[in-house]
Amino acid sequence: MPRGSKSAYTAKQQRMAEHIEESYESRGVPEDEAERRAWATVNKETGGGRATAEGRHRADERIGAGHGKSASSAEHEKRSAAAKKGWETRRRRHR
Repeated sequence: MPRGSKSAYTAKQQRMAEHIEESYESRGVPEDEAERRAWATVNKETGGGRATAEGRHRADERIGAGHGKSASSAEHEKRSAAAKKGWETRRRRHR
């Protein structure tokens, strides 16, 4: 059985792990291996338990390469620049 308490996981994450475990067992994977894989899958898909994962994620975004701008703002500027460039190209070609 995996180490550690599962109390840090939400009810949804626990249900998800149960369903994944049952799926592995139905395919012939041993029970302890199925449980290990199920929790690994839940951790991969949801980022682990609910403890402070969301706070860590937000801190990482603030520290990232955005240089003071949010990620969505930077993406918006890229899309806007691409749209303007495309518009200029189309305008020149259809004169």
